[in-house]
Amino acid sequence: MKNQNIYKNMGISDELFAFGESVLLDLEERFKQIDQNAEYNQMKVISAMQKNRVDAACFAESTGYGYDDVGRDTLERVYADCFNTEDALVRPQITCGTHALSLALSANLRPGDELLSPAGKPYDTLEGVIGIRSSPGSLAEYGVSYRQVDLLPDDSFDFDKIREAINEKTKLVTIQRSKGYQTRETFSVEKIAGLIKFVKEIKPDVICMVDNCYGEFVETVEPSDFGADMIVGSLIKNLGGGLAPSGGYICGTKKCIENCGYRLTAPGLGKEVGTNMGMMRQFYQGLFMAPTVVAGALKGAIFAANIYERLGFKCVPNATESRHDIIQAVELKTPENVIAFCKGIQAAAPVDSYVTPVPGDMPGYESQVIMAAGAFVQGSSIELSADAPLREPYAVYFQGGITWAHAKLGILKSVQEMLDEGLINL
Repeated sequence: MKNQNIYKNMGISDELFAFGESVLLDLEERFKQIDQNAEYNQMKVISAMQKNRVDAACFAESTGYGYDDVGRDTLERVYADCFNTEDALVRPQITCGTHALSLALSANLRPGDELLSPAGKPYDTLEGVIGIRSSPGSLAEYGVSYRQVDLLPDDSFDFDKIREAINEKTKLVTIQRSKGYQTRETFSVEKIAGLIKFVKEIKPDVICMVDNCYGEFVETVEPSDFGADMIVGSLIKNLGGGLAPSGGYICGTKKCIENCGYRLTAPGLGKEVGTNMGMMRQFYQGLFMAPTVVAGALKGAIFAANIYERLGFKCVPNATESRHDIIQAVELKTPENVIAFCKGIQAAAPVDSYVTPVPGDMPGYESQVIMAAGAFVQGSSIELSADAPLREPYAVYFQGGITWAHAKLGILKSVQEMLDEGLINL
């Protein structure tokens, strides 16, 4: 009764609260499995920190060139051990996930090389990076060609066409783990491992890069455990644990990471320079918190799918499918539903809860996009957030929630907003 009253004070009707509690009764076993995976990944992080003798000196701020930055260098060894790679680049100078991916691609591709995407069209913001959409400084402008193999109708890899697409120019294969603004399934580590094995059997020297955004610590294994030469992501998503104020990471082979270091700074300088900008404590503590934070976000995603399926909407993944990232897509059928959903998420935020999100033009996107994100870190999608391009099938993408309780409130507020506007009925 106490919980029901506080939710009522937060604008959740008694009827909706009871509906949500009835949904949760069926999720106890799934939540227990999520907690077990989080415990495993927590031990993995602690082990890597202990192995590399993390201490208070690692949190000190460096300035200028950042020479002999103990905290920065130790953190990169911790990441490499966490993800079973030879090396890592973890820097506040990497501004976002798209920047990290662009860095990894441009560092390891040369004029005349070809980039292959065997999983269909990449995320919208990469179109400009690759040159699918004309953009100054794209890979296409530097003589890197691009080839794409679309998924089969059942969202599986088209291995026959992938085999045909790989040629003497194919230098790097990019695999996007999460769905982006698509309604396909997110690829499991097992499926990615199978694709990497297939590609390497055809051309052993090809570089396999995985866009790992939103997938870190969802499972107990990562693509780098199964032959990925690079895994790439943002620190304002899973691995920052809601604490990192900026930054991105690339984990991979020694050669790939060396190339990335030279591209990030300058040839001849590489990883040896780069101040930590006083962010080391947040980076370490965020990584430490990440398994638990990801677990809360996963619970929110599963709760959302179960709620919205019962309301008659298609969810990807559906209410019972296994999870391989923290994103929940819900096809809401109309732009009005999408806008109301995002208004509810925004109203649940601890920051800017009074703001009303509206669709608008965004850099790197072709369609207008609506974004709800009342976050402590701007754009942090490990925090409770939702966004959607205003185009058919009017799917909204919900993710994050540093705590499970906040994710729960966000989902209930999104439903309440649609109820209040007369768009749905319980």
